[in-house]
Amino acid sequence: MLSQAPSPSDNPDMLTAYPIVVLLLMLVLIAPVLAADGPVRKTRVSIEGRQFLINGKLTYPSRVFEGKKIEGLLLNSRMVQGIFDDDNPETRTRWTYPDGTAFDADRNTDDFIRNMPIWREHGLLSFTINLQGGSPEGYSKNQPWRNSAFTPEGELKPAYLKRLAKILDRADELGMVPIVGYFYFGQAPHFKDEAAVIRATDNATDWLIKQGYTNVLIEIANESGHPGYPPILQLPRAHELIERVRSRSNKKFLVSTSQLGGKTPPTNLLKSADFLLLHGNGVHQPDGIRQIIQKTRATEGYNNQPILINEDDHFDFDKPDNNFLAALDEYASWGYFDFRMKGETFKEGYQSLPVDWSISSDRKRGFFNLLKRITTESP
Repeated sequence: MLSQAPSPSDNPDMLTAYPIVVLLLMLVLIAPVLAADGPVRKTRVSIEGRQFLINGKLTYPSRVFEGKKIEGLLLNSRMVQGIFDDDNPETRTRWTYPDGTAFDADRNTDDFIRNMPIWREHGLLSFTINLQGGSPEGYSKNQPWRNSAFTPEGELKPAYLKRLAKILDRADELGMVPIVGYFYFGQAPHFKDEAAVIRATDNATDWLIKQGYTNVLIEIANESGHPGYPPILQLPRAHELIERVRSRSNKKFLVSTSQLGGKTPPTNLLKSADFLLLHGNGVHQPDGIRQIIQKTRATEGYNNQPILINEDDHFDFDKPDNNFLAALDEYASWGYFDFRMKGETFKEGYQSLPVDWSISSDRKRGFFNLLKRITTESP
């Protein structure tokens, strides 16, 4: 005959133990749900009007520099080659290190990560990191190298994601807000078709969701106005993938796409983007920066979004007026873009391969010293 299991009323000690047992059972049941949402993150970015917030607090709280309001801005640098690799054996040898060793993608990422705390100490809150990088020569008419986190069919490459996760995880620890770029015009033509571009968009978004990142902004395409892009990444349709990412992530991410240098966003983009990405390439005078920001805010469809320049290759950091300061005059964030010019050494530039990710040149020091003055030093 089967014996009957004792009930709590038969054993008073079991009455004390039951709440603990129930709690443990509940934790076991909800653990898979918590795991599905990804790890708990430390840094969360949000927007209120024209201002950026980190963990619910305005960036650079109460900060003013030479009468310019800095609070709520997101000062940044273009660091798009942090996960670079080259699948083309004919061009891979171009990126050999000065010590004669072959380019190593993991070494490149590890060097990047080692310098992130130093950038942060100087006041850098954001950087752009791209799944398809940018030209490793600064500007290139032809781009035969193959640097992409996507296959031609739009699938993700695990090695790229492993490197990206290391960077985004460290950024989360440091309280930084990476701008994750999906597409670059020098590599986008390798997609098989438009369906592959859409698949790549969905796959990248799903990966970011799965990882539980709350500190990233998304840039669909670097310079959407570039003729090298397929139609879905051109400006007339730029809103489509912005809205797709927003819907797919249930508005988890803030999404935009950037313009060609000196250009203002069209109305369809102004109405769809959560923040506006302008570029200063080709804008040789600080007043030109002021004008494109003013023009953007005056264009139909502008809805009081933050304006963020995340690519500008003009410096003059020691002068009383420059593109950086001009952006601040208009209460817009500014981003440093530095590549190695002809004849310069390995220490120059953050985009040219191989990269020295330290603050190793006069130009880099000029930017970071001014950034530190603007964001952290006493007047």
